[in-house]
Amino acid sequence: MKEPVFIDSNIWLYSFLRQDEEKRKTAKKLIKSSKRKSTFVSTQIINEVCFNLKKNNVPESEIKEILTSFYTDYKVICFSEAIMCNASEFREKYSISFWDSLVIAAALTKDCKILYSEDMQHGQVFEDKLTIKNPFK
Repeated sequence: MKEPVFIDSNIWLYSFLRQDEEKRKTAKKLIKSSKRKSTFVSTQIINEVCFNLKKNNVPESEIKEILTSFYTDYKVICFSEAIMCNASEFREKYSISFWDSLVIAAALTKDCKILYSEDMQHGQVFEDKLTIKNPFK
């Protein structure tokens, strides 16, 4: 089994939308190559993806299919009190945004080693366990 990874909303959105064809290809390749049952997303990521798909006029039927595929094909993390408290500590310790701290706390809860994101600092390591990787670099 591959090491667990977490994929941020921006990567998913590039794979679904046709705004940047090069990034779309890279995102689709990354998602396809990651072992589905060792790939994590959180309810926050699903919400962000669905919101942005709707904003980009993706039909609701397609959004529903994507939403369902998150739950059937990947591991979904629901927020707990522990994740919320850890996120609060990470905001203070690392001076990061509220939303990024939730992503990091969720990924660390499942012992993810890599967090794929375009929005966070490539190469940054959290808690000596989780490394941010920008697949477009």
